Amino acid sequence: MKLIRYTHAARTTIGVVDGGHAVELACLLPDAPTSLKDVLAGGANLHQRIRTALASSTVRVPLSAVRLEAPVPDAQKYLAIGMNYEDHAEEARRAGIAIPKTQLWFNKQVTCIVGPWDDVQHPRASQKVDYEAELGVVIGQRCRHVSEADAPGVIGGYFVANDVTARDWQFASPTYTLGKSFDTHGPTGPWIVTPDEVPDPHNLEMRLTVNGELRQKQNTGTMIYNIWQQIAHLSTVMTLMPGDLIATGTCAGVGIALNKFLQPGDVVRVEIDRIGHIENRIVPEP
Repeated sequence: MKLIRYTHAARTTIGVVDGGHAVELACLLPDAPTSLKDVLAGGANLHQRIRTALASSTVRVPLSAVRLEAPVPDAQKYLAIGMNYEDHAEEARRAGIAIPKTQLWFNKQVTCIVGPWDDVQHPRASQKVDYEAELGVVIGQRCRHVSEADAPGVIGGYFVANDVTARDWQFASPTYTLGKSFDTHGPTGPWIVTPDEVPDPHNLEMRLTVNGELRQKQNTGTMIYNIWQQIAHLSTVMTLMPGDLIATGTCAGVGIALNKFLQPGDVVRVEIDRIGHIENRIVPEP
């Protein structure tokens, strides 16, 4: 399934995609949850009820008539891993940046989250705004101390992410949090694709373009630490909750390596096989 949060006729609600249409969840189930976090937490039984109801639903709206919003705007945590693709680590090494010997994690503060088509602000305080195409994972079940073998079972789905980064702020501090957390620097979407539609998340092509120019292209199978290892590592430290977001790393071709930073007016598109795409215009901070 593709789980969506969308606005239609000045009202924002949640639903599922059926072909080229949006179907409101409340029209499918009288006791439907009101947030995608609760849909994810509902697990396999709820998801099967949704699929069964969807087969006989006649109340739907064309996707072209709705605006897709950030699927999980109220995540408790948005965690991201750095230097997790071999080619990206190599371009960093050539630039003299030390390569971590273990998983390198940082926070993107949840106030950065915006939708798949929303504008991304170019902060007045930064001169080096960069892009990072990433496969996103959303946690579906509360969990702690998850083994690599059990990690697939706690995943609620996948989404497309752009880990927008203010590089000058990122490298001005021992931690990356400030440089990763400017408002609007977390576009996500266009929906949450449940795992049944993604047989192998480690075999997806990921692409990023700026104004139509291809900047990044790589297969998710070239991650240094795969998704199961990431979840096992994180859950050793903290309880992961339904709706928590994880950005699984970016590949080579980032702007800092090419000395091509984003400017107001640029349009950034990130696309991942089987998941979909997001597209955001860079605008000056008001």
